[in-house]
Order: sequence, then structure tokens, then C-alpha cells
Amino acid sequence: MIPLPDLGPDRPLKLPKTVERTLPNGLTVIAVRRPSVPLVELRLRMPFARANLARSTVLTHTLFSGTGELSTVELAAELQRVGGGLSAGTDPDRLLIAGSALVSGLDRFLELLAQVLAGATYPTTEVATERARLADHIRVARSQPAHLARAALLKRVYGRHPYAVQTPTPEQVLAVRPASLRALHAERTHPAGATLVLVGDVTPERAIDAAERAFGAWDGAGKQVDLPPAPPVLPGPLTLIDRPGAVQSSIRLALPAVPRTDPDHAALQLANLLFGGYFSSRWVENIREDKGYSYGPHSTIEHSVAGSLLSGAVEVGTEVTAPALLETQYELGRLASLPPDDTELSQARQYALGTLQLGMSTQAGVASLLSLYAGFGLRLDYLAAHAARLAKATREDVAAAAARYLAPTNVVAVVLGDADRVEGPLSALTPLTRVPGAAA
Repeated sequence: MIPLPDLGPDRPLKLPKTVERTLPNGLTVIAVRRPSVPLVELRLRMPFARANLARSTVLTHTLFSGTGELSTVELAAELQRVGGGLSAGTDPDRLLIAGSALVSGLDRFLELLAQVLAGATYPTTEVATERARLADHIRVARSQPAHLARAALLKRVYGRHPYAVQTPTPEQVLAVRPASLRALHAERTHPAGATLVLVGDVTPERAIDAAERAFGAWDGAGKQVDLPPAPPVLPGPLTLIDRPGAVQSSIRLALPAVPRTDPDHAALQLANLLFGGYFSSRWVENIREDKGYSYGPHSTIEHSVAGSLLSGAVEVGTEVTAPALLETQYELGRLASLPPDDTELSQARQYALGTLQLGMSTQAGVASLLSLYAGFGLRLDYLAAHAARLAKATREDVAAAAARYLAPTNVVAVVLGDADRVEGPLSALTPLTRVPGAAA
């Protein structure tokens, strides 16, 4: 067998120059010149905490359904003329509008978005169509084990916090009316606290001038809502959700994590990579490559404005549910008890640093990172500091982070599967609470 070549040296992270201006109405505009292609990427992030879940979901799917000046078709045609497109999405923290256009059409692109923000009309016919489509989509999602297991984990971790439920029911969606969307838009879609990011083949100052012309008259009034801190991750009995007849079990895990600005974050990120955060992780090596229990276990650190969480997900055959959980506990315990070796840590470190480089390699990547970090009060210079912490983290640092956050005693676990078949073996491993669920 031909040996693999040694890993190459780490490349320094080069950050583009950013230009930033806060407009009189409270909108912060950040622009970056990135002349790789004649396009400009746009990200507009607005705080949207505690917005009605069903209404905000329908709002994002009907936001571009017309304005007082343009119908849906006319708006789409105008965007096409500048090589542009826009989409919207929401989560418990924010409303995000994303899109791109030709640089030559930037002024018109911004004007069209400003029209939508100032006067989206939410026509009755368009709302009715999207309501029905969304309700069908949610019905399908709620029949899928992965969705059900994720929803159960969020409920278990967050309890009564707004993060606990992130998908409305079909009935809630179908009850949304156009008037309520217009009211939500007027109340929550405003520039105060919002951040507009423009990245592309532009002169940053001129791009910000164009944004000020387009959005300067956008009303700065609106409702400011904050989220309470997320509750701590409290371990307890495993939650077993019965899905009679299921041929697979969905295992979901939650562990405590820290914000990006915490001194432990870099070491915890490396510890998570070693456990299950990439394909060369111990979890993958154990229950995929060695045992063949699963196709793809994965863990990740999820950052939200009100708190951070480390989550893990894996689908396994019903007959190996307990063995898979046992091996998962073993890998968590091994990482929390023994420092990684130098080679293993070096590989995880290079993966983490390479991922940072990759995220900065395109206009869209830079725009998305800028927008993401802005939501946490950070700028791109955070990346340089974080890369330095990743590079300096020692085996002892990573072992200490693993012991503090990834110990098996910290785990919150949910299993969705055929309870009659898996309850006995699982109860031999850990205390559990069985709850009813849906038939497979």
C-alpha cells in the first residue's frame, strides 16, 4: 500500500478589507470588494426573536409575492433583468434575506428589495397557495423519523424556551391570514439592529452609497424583542419515543457547548471534530467503519444568540440500537479521559483551519460568514483570532475541553424507534423514560 503523503503546512488566513457604515435609520451596511466574478452577493439579517412561528414561516415564503408597484410576476421579471434572485428564511433568532445580482444592476437590485421591505402586499391568492404548499411540506416532514427525533431533542433540551419548537403545525400554517402577515411585517421588518452585507466586484464605499439611497427612507421604527438565555443542558433519563414497526432507530444527543467568544471554544471545536465532527472522527470510525452499525454519524456545535449546544445524530438498525449507543458512550468517555495523540489532533486541526479557508474562498462564503457573525456582534477579524486559537490548542487543552463538555454524564439522549424491541437492551445501559409516538 502506498503511504499517504504528509499534510501540507497551514496557510495564513487572509481576510478581506471591510468597509462599514451605520445609516441614520439604524441599518448597518458592510461592504467587501471581491472581484472574482462580476456579481454581488447580498445578505440582510434582521432580528426576529419570538415572532409568531406560523406567521414568520409563511411570511418568508410570501415576502416576494408582490408590492404596491409590482406583482409577483413583475417583481420576478425585474430581478431577472439584473441577473438577480432573492430568497428569505427565518429561525428563532433572525429573518435572513439572501440573493445575488450582476454588479451592473446593483442599484436596481437594491431598489427592488427596498420596495419589498417597505411595501410587501401578501396577496390573498399567493398566501393561500403558499399556505397549502407549506402545510403539505410540514405534514411530510412530521412523518419522517429524523424530523421527529430532532423535534423531540429540542423539546427535551429547551423546555419552555422559544428554541424548543421550530416548526409550526399544518393547522397553524393554514390559519395564517394575509392581514396578520402585513401586521407582522410592519411590526418586525425594520432597519434598527439589522445588518446588510454586500460582497462582490464593487467599490465598497460606492456600494454603501447605493444602499443608503435605496434604504435611507426605510422606516426605523419597530418592535425590539430579546430572547431569554437558553437553559443549561441538564442530563437525565434517556427519552425513548415509541415508533412501532420501525426498522431503524434515530439516536439524537445533546451536550453543553460554549459561545464562539468563549476561551474554550477552539479546544471544544477540535474535541468535537475528534469525536464526530468530520469523516475521520472516532465515532465514524467505530460505528460505521468498524462495526457497520450506521452509514453516517455526525456531531456539530450549534450556535444561537441565546446559547450554544453540541448535538449528535445517527440512524441505526433496530437490532443494534443499544450497541450503537454503548459505542457512542464509549467514544465520549474515551475522549474525555485520554488526550488525543499528536497525529490525530494535527489532522483535526488542519481540517478546522482548512474549513475556515474554504468558507472564505467565494463571494457567497464571505457574505454568509459576515452576516452570520454580525448577528453575534462579531466581524471577520474574529476569524483571525479563532484561527490562532485553533493553531495553538494543545492536546491538554482539547482533553480538558472534552472532559468538561463531552463526558457521557453530560449527555441528553433521545431515541426514536420500536420501543418493544429496543427498550430492554437500552434500559440495561441507562435509565430511560418511554413515551408514545407515531406508527412507522
